[in-house]
Amino acid sequence: MPHASARAEACRGAGGDDGGLSVIEAPAMSRTTPARANRHVILFILCLAVLIAQVDTSVVNLAVHAIGIGLHAPLPALQWVVDAYNLSYAALLMTGGTLADLLGRRRVLRAGAAVFVLGSLLAGLAPDIGVLIAARVLAGIGAALLLPASLALIRVIWADPHERAHAIGVWAGTNGAAVAIGPTLGGWLIQTAGWRSVFLLIVPIGLVAWAWAPRAIPESRDAQGRRVDLPGQWFGGLALAALAAAAIAHRLMLPALGVALLAALLFVHAERRAGAGAMIPLPLLRNARLAVANGVAMAMTFGMYGVLFLLPLVWQRGGVLGAGGAGLALLPMSLAFVALSHRSGPWSVRFGARRLMAGGMTLIAAGIAVLATTHAGQPLWQTEAGLFLTGIGMALNTGPVLATAVAAVDPARAGTASAMVNTARMVGATLGVGVLGSVFAAGNSMRAGFTAAMGIGATAVFAGALLAVATGAATRA
Repeated sequence: MPHASARAEACRGAGGDDGGLSVIEAPAMSRTTPARANRHVILFILCLAVLIAQVDTSVVNLAVHAIGIGLHAPLPALQWVVDAYNLSYAALLMTGGTLADLLGRRRVLRAGAAVFVLGSLLAGLAPDIGVLIAARVLAGIGAALLLPASLALIRVIWADPHERAHAIGVWAGTNGAAVAIGPTLGGWLIQTAGWRSVFLLIVPIGLVAWAWAPRAIPESRDAQGRRVDLPGQWFGGLALAALAAAAIAHRLMLPALGVALLAALLFVHAERRAGAGAMIPLPLLRNARLAVANGVAMAMTFGMYGVLFLLPLVWQRGGVLGAGGAGLALLPMSLAFVALSHRSGPWSVRFGARRLMAGGMTLIAAGIAVLATTHAGQPLWQTEAGLFLTGIGMALNTGPVLATAVAAVDPARAGTASAMVNTARMVGATLGVGVLGSVFAAGNSMRAGFTAAMGIGATAVFAGALLAVATGAATRA
């Protein structure tokens, strides 16, 4: 799924620059304006940075079955392989944007590429599951640096709003292409060269972006008295990690939930004390429209990431499909999303963000409900129909969620609002893999566990649809 920050820019029309706290803002123009011909090179490098992060996300779910066999890892460890990336990315996303503005966007982009490459290399060479999970944490940190820095550079280098809108369109289109190509390519690689190949393939691509960046991309920064909100970062990250642990490790559920609650309270206290320097200003936490957008985004990824984690695993464990076949079987969902996602903006204006959010979430819930009724002995077309519905629903929902978020705040906070939605998406993804994976593991059989997990996922997504409907007066963008 394309990243929320890109979609937020599209909803804002890629217009004027913003001030304030944001992971994607770039109010200061670059000291060096690159020649128009060089901008094609710059955009290519920035798209490479996005490509490696998005392809990684889309193919790892296909690899967990092979990883479990190769490293003799139980299901909870496989959940951490996916969630270690989601968690570190979600926890550090907003700080990554602040670091880019403070230290230099090109510098942070290169640092993110280096960390991502290192994480991918360690993952590809991991001798055991513990090293692999640690490597996935590194990759998530790299993504949290890469993505906001790449979009901020676009906003600095392309000063003209129309040219910037085109550049952002290409950047976001790279995400869409990765969504469509990633599972097919990744499945083929896993089946022919083993699961390690999907991590090692990223290494040379990331090195190209790292090496080429200083030759082509001008440096820019915009400190404006900003600083990293270390207490907010620490307590916010601890709360997310404890929630993930509660979802995956049953024996630690109550202590982990206690730690999560305490950390959340300390986070709010730290943000209140930080004032204008807070990572998430408290007025935004009290904004009803923004809260709805975050809730809908979280519900969507809770269900969808649970599906994308479990469905390839069930296919492969049940002997229905290999990794290559599983990648191809996910194409209907990916193609539906890519084909329709660009229409969500115009449709949101025509029909209203609230209606489109509610309709999209209802379609996703219906698609997951269809998946809940399928099992290994049924025709594959029933599963494909469910996936197709979810792809349409995601395409309809993503744009309006972000339109609602950025319309809920003044322009100076639009970047922060879009970053909050992106963070909410990754929190939902983390919890979806953790909760639905644990429900699956608790089932008396693979079929029973999968049906129960999909039922909970569909219910959570439909609750997001009801949230959009019930709060229509607050969410009308």
